[in-house]
Amino acid sequence: MKACWFDTFGLAQEVLQQGDWPTPEPGPGEVLVQLQTTGVNPSDVKKRAGAFPDLLEAGPVIPHSDGAGVITAVGEGVSPSRVGERVFVYQAQYGRQLGTAAQYVALDSARAPMLPDNASFEVGACIGIPIMTAHRCVFADGPIADQLILVTGGAGRVGHYAIQWAHRAGARVIATASNKSDAAACRAVGAEVVVNHREPDWGKAVLDFTGGQKVDRVIDVEFGANLPELLHCVRIGATIATYSSTVVPEPALPFRTMMFLDLTVRMVIVYAMPEEAKTQAVAETQTALTEGSLQHRIAETLPFDQMATAHEMIEEGSVRGCVVVTIS
Repeated sequence: MKACWFDTFGLAQEVLQQGDWPTPEPGPGEVLVQLQTTGVNPSDVKKRAGAFPDLLEAGPVIPHSDGAGVITAVGEGVSPSRVGERVFVYQAQYGRQLGTAAQYVALDSARAPMLPDNASFEVGACIGIPIMTAHRCVFADGPIADQLILVTGGAGRVGHYAIQWAHRAGARVIATASNKSDAAACRAVGAEVVVNHREPDWGKAVLDFTGGQKVDRVIDVEFGANLPELLHCVRIGATIATYSSTVVPEPALPFRTMMFLDLTVRMVIVYAMPEEAKTQAVAETQTALTEGSLQHRIAETLPFDQMATAHEMIEEGSVRGCVVVTIS
């Protein structure tokens, strides 16, 4: 099969290789998926760059967790009726060497849920990390109907879906964005107010828009950098659900201030989500896709031979939304 892999860490253009790779066989409890698309996420490019030094100890890695395609074979214990089913794939490369940057992937049947017929394979490549991270951030800490939710980086891969999940569930949503185009994208999916996180004191600007009402819950894209501003606008007993802290990777916490706010900080990564949370996120995503009620922000769709370019786009932060690579 055609595949992309790396056997050393470094720059995308230097270490990503393409060529023939043995087609895998599905083991017990597994399905074989002929992939049409693969999604590139920040965790994928960080792994390729060397964020996990022991990753290559077992050999070369075919990267990427997310993708979409069609089941062509099943292993022992999986119903043969699944052959021919359109699916999306998530968590493919976690804890193993072979991800979705290839024509085929064999993996646990549970990691290849059904993709509704009205959802494209490009959309399917966005469902794993972006949609499931957003779902966990929004719903992990109880019902949100009538709550005031702040989504930082609302035009990004996760933020765009977080606004929609929160809005669908009856919350009032405030978002942050850095330009007019991104602000418009946030409003289009349910944000009633958008503030510019590039401007000083934007946390206080949130309160100006709300008339002083403080935020119940935050879905945050840059915990270390954003925390000082968030402390201006969250209520006592609020929750901050965060899935990234790239700009300030080891933030110092103002413990006393946070303690007197009785804050809960939740760290979210799809790999560590409880299985019941994954099941709920998958089911609600399938329902929303069937209804056609989610908007998707796919920034770029590139051919397979531009895999390194796709990695660079994510690494540079030069695009908003998902980057998808087609395989066939």
